[in-house]
Amino acid sequence: IVAEKYFPNISEKLRDPKVKIFIEDGNQFLEERKNYYDVIIMDSSDPIGPAEVLFKEEFYNKVKGALREGGIMAAQTESPFLQEDYFKNAVREIKKSFRNVGVYLGFVPSYPAGMWSYTIASDDVDVCKNDENYKKLKDIETKYINEEIYKSLFTLPEFIKQIIENG
Repeated sequence: IVAEKYFPNISEKLRDPKVKIFIEDGNQFLEERKNYYDVIIMDSSDPIGPAEVLFKEEFYNKVKGALREGGIMAAQTESPFLQEDYFKNAVREIKKSFRNVGVYLGFVPSYPAGMWSYTIASDDVDVCKNDENYKKLKDIETKYINEEIYKSLFTLPEFIKQIIENG
């Protein structure tokens, strides 16, 4: 795995037996899997050209169909600061497919502006109920997430709330 060579500090879990990485057409891949996954984490290409389909309601419906009951999906949804339209459209399309949707920010120094958005969604889990959800995760060892960070995940700056509300 190339990431292990160039990014050893952030790729150490890629060889964990629980991790399965698929590098292929995500749209086609999901058509072949129904009620299969508990969690789907997507780091899609930017929503231009052939990857546009990965940011549409039809695709998110396929993601939803691939999730088991109680399943959760998380996706990178671009920079709300530099790519407002892409961000707004992605969140809007996810909301068309899932009942419970939460947007949170991460700061990635190697990405434009450093601010990046992620959207988590589920039909069965209220993803924004931080206290309940953190209790399930607190025994998982991570370098980043702790109780304070988790409880503040869905606290957004006003300009991002406005983008979502007006999207």
